[in-house]
Amino acid sequence: MNPLRRNTAPAQSGHAVLSGRGLVKRYGTQHALAGADIGIQQGEAVAIVGPSGSGKTTLLHVLAGILKPDAGEIFLAGQRIDQFSEKRRSELRRSEFGFVFQQGMLVAELTAEENVALPLLLGGTARKQALSAAREWLTRLGLRGREGSRPGELSGGQAQRVAIARALTHQPKVIFADEPTGALDTRTGKETMDALLVAASDAGSSVLIVTHDRELADSLPRTVIMRDGRIATGVAVA
Repeated sequence: MNPLRRNTAPAQSGHAVLSGRGLVKRYGTQHALAGADIGIQQGEAVAIVGPSGSGKTTLLHVLAGILKPDAGEIFLAGQRIDQFSEKRRSELRRSEFGFVFQQGMLVAELTAEENVALPLLLGGTARKQALSAAREWLTRLGLRGREGSRPGELSGGQAQRVAIARALTHQPKVIFADEPTGALDTRTGKETMDALLVAASDAGSSVLIVTHDRELADSLPRTVIMRDGRIATGVAVA
């Protein structure tokens, strides 16, 4: 993806596919989030950057329903979701969200195609149909012939592509990626991110990426900068 221009300001959330307003998350007396506001448009790819401890990963986890905010509101396609029960948030993560983590988080005992099919299988899709969809995504991500390989038989880049395919196979509204290139060398990381962004664009999914990788952040159309649990405005990307 080669953006025509860069934007370091938070998007307005009025027509956002995913938005958070006044998000607060406390751990004891410490604020991981201290009133964060963010909006992500449909099909948009956004990087979240900032120093360690600024609240980047907490923001991602709160928006994804992994953590529940202590205050604030979260909307997905106009529907408020932060008040959902844990069961409904879990269903939401399976059906509307996709995840790519630094270490891939693949199930070691499953083959590549079974790992990719997992969200569909958990959602009730018939096994034959789920595996067929998984194979299609693996082919699109350059992994044809590795469908039967287990995570331990794949390179780091291949394993991350399996994770990307898993995140996309159920065509989620939003993909959350937490340091997706952190365990990869520079070349493999770039190839992996290119694969993620192209595949997400094809699927119409938005992508929210937490990263310390400045090159990766600079390659995305918009960067959100966090400082002390808030979205910083009027701050240049250093």
